[in-house]
Amino acid sequence: MTAGAETLVGVLADVERLVSGNARRILISAAILAVVVGSRLVVGRVKRREEELSSKQRLALSTAVAGTTAAGVLSLLVVWERSGALVDAFQSAAIADQLSNVVLAVILLASAYAVTDFLGGVIRELSVESTAISEHQEEVLRRIVQLTVYTLVGLVTIGLFTDNVGSLLVGAGFLGIVIGMAARQTLGAVLAGFVLMFSRPFEVGDWVSIGEHEGTVTEISIISTRLRSFDGEVVTLPNDEVRAGAVIDRSRRNRLRIEVEVGVDYATDLDRATEVVEEAVSGLDGVARMPQPDVVTKRFADSAVVFGVRYWITNPSMRKRWRTQTAVMSAIKTAFEEEGITIPFPQQTLSSRTKGADAEMEARIGGAAEGEPTPAKGSDGSEGS
Repeated sequence: MTAGAETLVGVLADVERLVSGNARRILISAAILAVVVGSRLVVGRVKRREEELSSKQRLALSTAVAGTTAAGVLSLLVVWERSGALVDAFQSAAIADQLSNVVLAVILLASAYAVTDFLGGVIRELSVESTAISEHQEEVLRRIVQLTVYTLVGLVTIGLFTDNVGSLLVGAGFLGIVIGMAARQTLGAVLAGFVLMFSRPFEVGDWVSIGEHEGTVTEISIISTRLRSFDGEVVTLPNDEVRAGAVIDRSRRNRLRIEVEVGVDYATDLDRATEVVEEAVSGLDGVARMPQPDVVTKRFADSAVVFGVRYWITNPSMRKRWRTQTAVMSAIKTAFEEEGITIPFPQQTLSSRTKGADAEMEARIGGAAEGEPTPAKGSDGSEGS
């Protein structure tokens, strides 16, 4: 075999080893990535399904994910034979400090992820065990914790690579002022969201009336509040508008009083009509037993004496309100028909005066209407001078 042939065989052998080696590295790298991604998916699914996990177990799972990710990165460096380059770079005085800072920054970010996940689990457990923390407060607290932890870690990480952190903070302050001036309405909504978190005028699921909008609260975020109206529409209100107006929570006391007005004829015995209404309303499905329904006389209308029928419902909702109101009105009408009590419709009575009354009225408004005294008459009927 000639020298050229031997050289060609050697080159082919090197190419074959290179291709086979790269293929093996690609397969191993794919396996490592699959393990890392699979571990993250499995841990995420376990956290979502197992809601009763303790804070320690959640911290252990988060730490396992961070450790698996770090091990995967190191394994890829070894597979692709880049560990020696890292060691040489670390031994080099020029970049040894920067490399150590990079490693420390990665460790800090991984720790921040684990800590925020751990604290989020603690807050979640506290909200489940205590009724003093609502879902809205839980979400806001978790966001505040995440923002605080990542901000601190970010400042520390920046400090690893530069000694002029103060100038960066000053620049960030000026940038914050500019952003605040440009987005003052959004910042106002955010501040109002924090006020709603602490004041808690309503909760998710409450039936509320906010300004011109009424419905059930479906979501309370830091920026906005969402209602589902009784027409099926979703209404999103900025939190600053929510705080600026009156908020009526019809679900806070878990009961609601409803009043229905009904009129009876003036010839009706009012005491008997009151008894009939109370008997008709008491015992209806949806009407609370305590407090008992009551009937009050409200006013004298043009054609009727108006009663106010007041009753209570528990676990109030708009659907329950209209359902019970329909049942109450139907029961009252049926009871009045059975008792022969009339619910009068608006009417007017027309009448005319008698001729004697007209003559007397004309005599009263005769010459006296001009404001002049009536002249005296003599014995013969003639007017005196």
